[in-house]
Formats: sequence, C-alpha cells, structure tokens
Amino acid sequence: MQRYPMTPQGEQALKDELQRLKSEDRPRIIAAIAEARAHGDLKENAEYHAAKEQQGFCEGRIQEIEAKLGAADVIEVSKLQQDGRVVFGVTVEIENLDTEERRSYQLVGDDEADYKINKISINSPIARGLIGKREGDEVKIQTPKGEVEYEIMSVKYLG
Repeated sequence: MQRYPMTPQGEQALKDELQRLKSEDRPRIIAAIAEARAHGDLKENAEYHAAKEQQGFCEGRIQEIEAKLGAADVIEVSKLQQDGRVVFGVTVEIENLDTEERRSYQLVGDDEADYKINKISINSPIARGLIGKREGDEVKIQTPKGEVEYEIMSVKYLG
C-alpha cells in the first residue's frame, strides 16, 4: 500500500475538508437533488444533472481523502533528529549562487504543497535535490530553466 507523507497540519487540513464535505456539502447536494426531482421530468432537468454531477465529485473526493488519511504517514518534524540534514517537513533556506536570491521552503506532502506560501512537494525537483544534504552544502538542481546551483543556508525543524 502506498503511504502518503504529511505534516500534522496537512493531516488536519484533510480532516477539516472531509468534515466539511460530509456535514455541509453532502446534505446541500442531497437537498438540491430532491428539489430538482420535484420539478418533474428528469431527462431535461439541468438542475438535477448538475446536482448529480456535484454529488459524484463530492463522493469521489470523500473516498480519496479517506484513503489518503488511512494511508497517511504523519511526520512530526520537531521530533526528528536535528542534525542539520534536509528531510521531509523541514524549512530550508537556500541561496541561488548566480543571483544571490534567497528563498525559504518547507518540504511537505503533495496535498499540502502551495508554492504561494513557500510549501513545496517532497516530490518536486528542488526538494529531491535537497533531501539528505546539510547546512552549508552546495547542490546543483535541474529545473525547467536549466541547472541551478544553490547553497543551503539553514535547515529548521519547526513543528
């Protein structure tokens, strides 16, 4: 069975989404289907077909989240051995050696990744290139724009 690494915050976000889907979205969709059925002929009832499509999406997402939570490998980064190595869950600050631009990223699971808030997937090219390296190491990472050389400035094991 495939395991899904995630932070405790990522696990909580999935649980919150699951709760919302079951307690808010599912009842709203069921009510919409019942209302659309009351309008009569279902063959040409756009509201009914739209509600059924929403129901299919909602139920599919519920199953997907339940499967991921069942296979979750929740990693509490603050409890890991803090030896300066880049591992899942850490926040790493890197400097592009050509431009001297610094960026800070937290390495998270696929479902948690959000580049806008500096959370990148553990499966991204940058994260894969950083895993196992230490503070002070220089690393070459193949990006869509070509090979980029970075120095790891800091590794933080935040909870």
